[in-house]
Amino acid sequence: MRMTTFDKREEGFEAKFAHDEELRFMAIARCNKLLGAWVADLLDLKDAEAKAYALTLIEPEFLGRNDERLILKIVDDLDAKGIKRTPQEVAAKAQELLARAVAEIEAGR
Repeated sequence: MRMTTFDKREEGFEAKFAHDEELRFMAIARCNKLLGAWVADLLDLKDAEAKAYALTLIEPEFLGRNDERLILKIVDDLDAKGIKRTPQEVAAKAQELLARAVAEIEAGR
C-alpha cells in the first residue's frame, strides 16, 4: 500500500506528539527532583536523606499533569517541620524550576 501525503503528515504528527510527551515527562521529572532538592534544603536534610526526599517527588503519582497533590504534599511536609509556605509560594517555585528544567533539557544537560 502506498503512503499518501496525508499518511506521511499523520505519521509526522504522531512522531512529534510522542517526542513532545517524552520531553514533557522528562521536564516534569527533572523539575520535581529540583523541587525536592529545594525542599530538602529547607528541611535541612543532608546527603542520602535529601536525595531520598527528592526521589519521593518523582514517583509516578507526582508526574502527571495535575501537580496539586505534589504542592500539597510539599506544603504538608514543610508544615510538619514548622516551616510555613503557602501552596502559591510552592507552586511559584515549581514554575520557576520547571522553566529551569526545560532549559537544561533543551541545552542537552
